[in-house]
Amino acid sequence: MSRTRCAGAAAVATAVVLAAGSPAGAAQPAGSYGATTSVGVHNAYEKTKYPYFADALDSGAGLVELDVWTNAVGKSWRVSHSNPFGNNSNCVNAATAGELRTKKRDQDLGGCLADMKAWHDAHPGHRPVMVKVEMKDGFNDKGGRGPAAFDALVRAKLGDAVYGPGDLAAGHRDLDEAVRADGWPARSALNGKFLFELIPGTVEEKNPLDKLWTDREYAIHLKDLAAQGKLKQSTAFPAVHGAAKGDPRTRYADAALRPWFVVFDGDAATYLKDGVDTAWYDSRHYLLIMTDAHQVPPVIDGTRPTEAQALARLNQLAAAHGSIATADWYPLPKVLKTVVPRGK
Repeated sequence: MSRTRCAGAAAVATAVVLAAGSPAGAAQPAGSYGATTSVGVHNAYEKTKYPYFADALDSGAGLVELDVWTNAVGKSWRVSHSNPFGNNSNCVNAATAGELRTKKRDQDLGGCLADMKAWHDAHPGHRPVMVKVEMKDGFNDKGGRGPAAFDALVRAKLGDAVYGPGDLAAGHRDLDEAVRADGWPARSALNGKFLFELIPGTVEEKNPLDKLWTDREYAIHLKDLAAQGKLKQSTAFPAVHGAAKGDPRTRYADAALRPWFVVFDGDAATYLKDGVDTAWYDSRHYLLIMTDAHQVPPVIDGTRPTEAQALARLNQLAAAHGSIATADWYPLPKVLKTVVPRGK
């Protein structure tokens, strides 16, 4: 417990040392991707946080989040926090790095992916970036916006810049077997790669008519692709959403889906409550995304804590086996590009 609560100068100093380097390619501790803890930015597409999505990518954050709408009352994959009918984003659909801050904003998911590709081409050895996609109202397969269409869009825009389930599972039956046997690749091996995490959205989870949430729908998609020998077509890792005791995958009645979940995402304060064994995730090499990092007691500012406070919180969540700690700490670039050892 003393490590988990550590907020001392030594922990802060360690984090600062590991944060050194350029925004696009910050220095990283040795070891696998799953053995480190980094920092993510909630809703990085919002213009009040970053004028352009390229600014979020330049920030050095280990995770950037997008909110996506798919319902039939609008076109395309809209990127917006609360407008289900259109786009409200800092993405510009850049074709080149020179366009990343010159074109019209408010573009859709394809535009955000285009920005990522243009930025990637300008920073080919960039740090691994997790792209968390909250499907606000879920997939819309009948409307042409289902899991397969998602994969096709991501692959068309980013190509081999994506590290997906097919890469992780190579030589294994499923994702669970892969990470428990071999773990995740070294962080250095993932330089120049984007990883995608999918979670069900707030609207979807509150919709009593929606019986097939994003997490389960995409896991079914992965299972089916694997059976067809086409897992390399996939692009994303579905996350078990919501902190819970024990193995939260037991919520899936179809046990065949459980091995396709190796990413877990939930409230940091809940994970740190008594009875939640976060070491269970670490020992099995699962990724554990801890959201609202600032809400862990003692609560600190969600946007502008001091650097010392934010780094101490990062070290606390790293000691508690978190893989990525997220908040709205966009004004703290030194914190965002910090990577520390997990479980230390």
